[in-house]
Amino acid sequence: MRRTLGLVVAAAALLASAVAQPPAAAASTDGVAVHKDIAYAPAQPEGSRGHLLDLYVPTQAHRALRPVLIVTGGSAWRRDDGKEWAAQIAPRFTAAGYVVAGVSVRSSEQAVFPAQVHDAKAAVRWLRANAATYRLDPNRFAMMGDSSGAWASAMVAVTGDVPALEGAVGVTGVSSAVQAAVDVYSPTDFLTMNAQMLPGACQTFNAQMGVTDCHDDPGSPESQLIGCAIQTCPARARAANPITYVSRGDPPILIVHGQADTLVPHGQSWLLYRALERACVTATFYSVPGVGHSTAILRPDVTKPAAHATSRCRPQPVKRLERRPTLDTIGAFIERAWHRTRCRPPSPSAAAGTEN
Repeated sequence: MRRTLGLVVAAAALLASAVAQPPAAAASTDGVAVHKDIAYAPAQPEGSRGHLLDLYVPTQAHRALRPVLIVTGGSAWRRDDGKEWAAQIAPRFTAAGYVVAGVSVRSSEQAVFPAQVHDAKAAVRWLRANAATYRLDPNRFAMMGDSSGAWASAMVAVTGDVPALEGAVGVTGVSSAVQAAVDVYSPTDFLTMNAQMLPGACQTFNAQMGVTDCHDDPGSPESQLIGCAIQTCPARARAANPITYVSRGDPPILIVHGQADTLVPHGQSWLLYRALERACVTATFYSVPGVGHSTAILRPDVTKPAAHATSRCRPQPVKRLERRPTLDTIGAFIERAWHRTRCRPPSPSAAAGTEN
């Protein structure tokens, strides 16, 4: 896909004056102002929390515009509180000068796919439209998620030029592109998940999710997301697969997955990584042995080694590392990604602040 890399700040400021709400009252702790429960779009349904975001803004004076890390946590698409994970991620990144945005999207009970992608993109657009208010750098946006939140992050990263997935939630007329993405054990190809499950893992999955046929069950998280038992509606499942949209213009993507994951098969991340590799997208994959479906995969105090592969338009050998990836690893990846995008000239549509 063709990636929007630039955005005229003046255009963003003009849009912000038309759509921005006043900044939410902020609680300040440890040099960070926390703006809670900002509505990036009206609640749907009324009283739900899937259209809210939290902003973590460093209070130290800073002349330059601040980069943005958008964070959404996973819940098997069953909750609308994805913004809460940002509280755990924010300290490392606000200390480095980032603004961190915790973003929630609607649950599958509240709306089926593609509503969750529409929501995530609406949050990105809201942040860009309000860049002047919070002194955000509209050309340095990264998005990070785990599990179903990682799926949202990957979908946003690879669909910047897919009008059908842009939606009309909240602010429109602003780019929803991100310049880097982090995917921590995301499901991708729903149709192959059962075949990729570890021995005995479907029994664990069935007990935890209250189903009998693992991911293929009509009540599985994936089936609930797309509104039908996945094997009975393969076209819908493919439409919800980020691999469907991968193309050469996608931003750099970092993937992390534990080899002992009994909920989302480790092979799901390999499929995405190989698709990015074939499309000449800069991608890095950390494959961590002995770790399951847990954000503990990013803990800095665990020294289990990981396998690591990086692709820059040609296959690279998998290397063994002494330590698993951490938030510092993610930060370094994002900085490298932004450096690469700054080295590229913006496309004509970027100069206009639009994307086709």
